[in-house]
Amino acid sequence: MRDVDRRTRVSRRIFLRGSATAVPAAAAAAAGMTVTAESAWAQAAKNLKPQTMATLVKAARDTYPHDRLADSYYITAVAVYDSADPTLRALMESGVAMLDAEAKKRFGTPYLDVLSETDRVSVLRAVEGSPFFKKLRGDLVVTLYNQKPVWVKFGYEGASADKGGYINRGFNDLDWLPEV
Repeated sequence: MRDVDRRTRVSRRIFLRGSATAVPAAAAAAAGMTVTAESAWAQAAKNLKPQTMATLVKAARDTYPHDRLADSYYITAVAVYDSADPTLRALMESGVAMLDAEAKKRFGTPYLDVLSETDRVSVLRAVEGSPFFKKLRGDLVVTLYNQKPVWVKFGYEGASADKGGYINRGFNDLDWLPEV
């Protein structure tokens, strides 16, 4: 029998990390930077611009949208792009610049400020053939869906080989189909 936990879990460590970024985010906002309060966590980026990290999270959510997943899972998924690799960093920065340019051309505002998800998806469709988008989409399949807390949200219990396989562990527990 599956046990799906639909609640978002916030650990003390995540709460404290988010609280610690609130003061620098407020200072940045007072200085005129455009990172919003909801993306204050992006100030902790070491190699990418905070604006780039926030845009990557928004693009990740628009590429693989799941209403029951909190932004923290998407943040974890795109955190791999904040690496010291100059080639990866250049690809991400130029890709976000491309998203912003396309959004400004279509809607007169950067990608992060486009309010409608449908409009943001149209911007993503315009750049879907680019190396940036291919890299983002391909990596997110692994970095987003290979997080064990995400498995719980979707009802996946993980590998069962070490537990004797699926045949005796719910293989035939179809609770969502009517019995015939």
